[in-house]
Amino acid sequence: MEIYVVQRGDTVDLIAQRYQTAVENIIYINQIAYPYALAVGQALLIPMGRDMVRERAAVTNGYAYPFIEEAVLEATLPYLTKLSVFSYGFTPEGELIFPVPDDSRMLELARSMDVSVILTLTPMDEAGQFNNQLIHAVVNSEQAKQTLIRNLLDIMEDKGFQGVDVDFEYIFADDRDAFTVFVAELTEAMNARGYETSVALAPKTSSGQQGLLYEGKDYGGLGAAANSVLLMTYEWGYTYSEPMAVAPVNKVRQVVEYAVTQIPVSKINLGIPNYGYDWPLPYEKGVTKARTIGNTEAVQLAVDYGAVIQFDEIAQTPYFNYIADGAEHEVWFEDVRSMRAKFALVKEFDLQGMGYWQLMRLFLANWVLLDDEFIIE
Repeated sequence: MEIYVVQRGDTVDLIAQRYQTAVENIIYINQIAYPYALAVGQALLIPMGRDMVRERAAVTNGYAYPFIEEAVLEATLPYLTKLSVFSYGFTPEGELIFPVPDDSRMLELARSMDVSVILTLTPMDEAGQFNNQLIHAVVNSEQAKQTLIRNLLDIMEDKGFQGVDVDFEYIFADDRDAFTVFVAELTEAMNARGYETSVALAPKTSSGQQGLLYEGKDYGGLGAAANSVLLMTYEWGYTYSEPMAVAPVNKVRQVVEYAVTQIPVSKINLGIPNYGYDWPLPYEKGVTKARTIGNTEAVQLAVDYGAVIQFDEIAQTPYFNYIADGAEHEVWFEDVRSMRAKFALVKEFDLQGMGYWQLMRLFLANWVLLDDEFIIE
C-alpha cells in the first residue's frame, strides 16, 4: 500500500492513472462519496495490486456497543482477532448488569468470523458515568468480589465469551492495591476455566503521576496480575479540551516508554482512537464543547467547505479549519498517516497488538492499511 497526499488539481482518475490502479479501488478503500471530490491535503491509501494471503500477525481488538450497525460490524470483523462488548456493569453486591440492547447478535456474528468475544466490565452508574464509589464497594468487600467473579464465570460459559476486560477508571488512590488484588484473583479464576483477563490502563508516564485518573492504577502490579493490558493512549484532545490531537504520537510514545519498564511487552496493547473532534472557535475553557466526529466524516467536511487539510509533524495527526454559518471550527482526526505512525510504535516496541476505541464508525482504509502493515505472506 502507498499513501498519497492530495495536491491541488488532483482527481481520483488522475491519481489512479499515476499509480496504475483501479479508480474503483481507491474510491472503495477510502470511502470517497459521490461525486468523488477530494480535499487538498487528504491522505489516500492506494492499493498496489499485489496478492496476499492474510494471516493475523498481531492482536487486534476493538470495542463496540451492542447497537452498532450490523453492516459496520460485518465490514470490520474480518480485520479483528477480538471483539470487546461495551459494556457489562455490576451492583455494589457483585450482581451483573447486562447491556441494552441485547448483545447476542453481535456475539453470533463475531464467532461466525472466528473472532474471540470479550466481555468489557465497567463500573457505570445510571447516568453512564464511571463510579469510583462502586469500585470501592466491590474491591473492598470479599463477599461482593467473589459474587462478581462467580457471575462473570457463569456468563463466560452461558454466552460463549473468551475473556473479560476490566475497564475501571477514576479509581481512588487508596483503592489501588485492593483493585490490583481483585484483578489478580479474577485472572486466577478465569485462567483456571480457560479464559483470559485484560485490564485497561490510564496513560501514565511515571509511577508517581498525580491525578484521579492515574493514582489508582499500579502498572507493575496490574501487568503482573492480568494476562494483558490496554494502554488507553487517547483523549489528549477531548470534548472539553482545547483543540488538539486525540492521540499525538509524541505523547503516546512517552506512555509506551514508561509502560515497557513496568510490564512485559508481550502483554501490552496500544490503544488507538477511531474518531476525532470538531471544536467551535474561539475556544473558551470550561465552556467550549467539541463534537465527536468520524474520520471519513471529517474529510467530507473538509471537501464540503473547501478546507485544506494540514498535518502536524510532531503529533503525526491531520487537522484543518473551516467556517460554517459565520463560525470558525477546528477539526483534529485520524488518517492513514497517523495510523501508520501508531502501527510503527507497536512494531518498534514489539507490543502484543492494539485495541481500538471504538468501532461504531467504519474507517476501512485503516483496516486495509493494518492488514498491509502486519501481514504475513
